[in-house]
Amino acid sequence: MKSRRQFIKLGAVGSVALMSQAVTAAPDDLTQSQQPTKKQKVIKPIVVSTWNHGLDANKAAWEVLSKGGTALDAVEKGVRVTESDPNNTSVGLGGLPDRDGNVTLDACIMDHNSNCGAVAFLQHIENPISVARKVMEDTPHVMLAGDGALTFALSKGFKKTNLLTESSKEAWQNWLKSSNYQPRINSENHDTIGMLAIDEAGNLAGACTTSGMAYKLHGRIGDSPIIGAGLFVDNEVGAACATGLGEAVIRVAGSAIVVELMRHGKSPQEACEEAVARIIKKHKNLENLQVGFIALSKNGEVGCHSVYAGFNVALRDQVNEKMVDAKYEKEW
Repeated sequence: MKSRRQFIKLGAVGSVALMSQAVTAAPDDLTQSQQPTKKQKVIKPIVVSTWNHGLDANKAAWEVLSKGGTALDAVEKGVRVTESDPNNTSVGLGGLPDRDGNVTLDACIMDHNSNCGAVAFLQHIENPISVARKVMEDTPHVMLAGDGALTFALSKGFKKTNLLTESSKEAWQNWLKSSNYQPRINSENHDTIGMLAIDEAGNLAGACTTSGMAYKLHGRIGDSPIIGAGLFVDNEVGAACATGLGEAVIRVAGSAIVVELMRHGKSPQEACEEAVARIIKKHKNLENLQVGFIALSKNGEVGCHSVYAGFNVALRDQVNEKMVDAKYEKEW
């Protein structure tokens, strides 16, 4: 399997076409589970997440969904797998630090009732997604940040952890030798995990978590903890999440735009394509500006699209467990 850390130049050909038919085909070619007519029963549950690491995350989420559990429990459990993987350098434990050597984490979660919670600039806690859920359920707020988020997490029983693994520390020290302290988006430092799910009851939920841009300015926060940017869920319509350069996603309220486009009749695929087009239109310089979206409609249809080649999506339903290479606008 190709590394999730690389943006590779892919087309939808060969074996990729066999894997990706359900997501990247024209709407008329989608499977019944993802393009139902009014007379067809929606096949549930479904979980979809970003990047190759989504496969393992989906397995954990599926353990919940397949037993009749809620989408909210599923997405939390799913992304925790990635957060706790020390070999993943873009999320949670082992995440690449900021330019000062600090691992800072961002996450948000949202349920079918539009309840949501988020943490930003959180340090020393391995599973920020679970802290975000506590913010949602145990406070009147949506987001806590920095020391306040850490104090809250500790009060809820979360344990302080050294998130900077030896391998990530070594990579940071090597970066310092030639760095001009200007973080640069590239293939090695910005693949968040976002996850969307629909459960047996037909309810949607989503989660998004990241350690952010590697070697960023201390205090930088991207789109991942921002409801409407990194993640948005509307149980009447669908859900969407984003990955890539957070600043670009924030500028167009990316995930909220995808869901709103779906509300106005676009398919998840069409909505993701339109959101990518807006990002391209808003930026004169697209060098290293990668953004990808995934979307899941209320009826179980899935879409994904990105600015550049290399974005892939993990899909799990009652029939499929596979990776899909998203369609894209530009080659690197």
